[in-house]
Amino acid sequence: MGELIVIRHGETAWSRTGRHAGRTDLPLTGAGEEAARALAPRLAGREWVAVYSSPLTRAVRTAELAGLSGAEADADLIEWDYGRYEGLTAEQIQEREPGWELWRDGVDAGEDLGQVAVRVDAFLGRVRPRLDEGDVAVVAHGHLSRILAARWLGLDPSSARQFGHPHPGTINTLGYEHGLPVVLGWNVP
Repeated sequence: MGELIVIRHGETAWSRTGRHAGRTDLPLTGAGEEAARALAPRLAGREWVAVYSSPLTRAVRTAELAGLSGAEADADLIEWDYGRYEGLTAEQIQEREPGWELWRDGVDAGEDLGQVAVRVDAFLGRVRPRLDEGDVAVVAHGHLSRILAARWLGLDPSSARQFGHPHPGTINTLGYEHGLPVVLGWNVP
């Protein structure tokens, strides 16, 4: 049984400053490109049966620099649509909405958590059979990766709040133990 390797894209100007970047197509910073290149040796020993990426530039470029050429863009891997919160930090949102918490309150005029979970579930439905053949790589985004891990385990999507936010350019490994889905590694540089 293969492993699902979920990679968070490298740093962007917005991830460096804590701004919510859902659908805004941002390039990697120089540090983000360097971190993506540093992933290549860690990923090189695997034989991938499939490689998928969010269609956004920051994920596609991370895949390329990490040696995951030919990644198939999958729209279900795009980050949460933050609506009117796009480009804002959590602190700025809390100034407008005191006590706001993403996982409980969601976003204004974007996707709700359930909609993101439907996309993630659709992706997992397509990718789980591929794991019978070997390892699969995914290059995606921070909040989406957390929801992916929660749904991998069969948890409510709001349980994603219990996974630490994956840092840019890190590896998260999902797999099986005794036939049950588990998290094998999280936020590994």
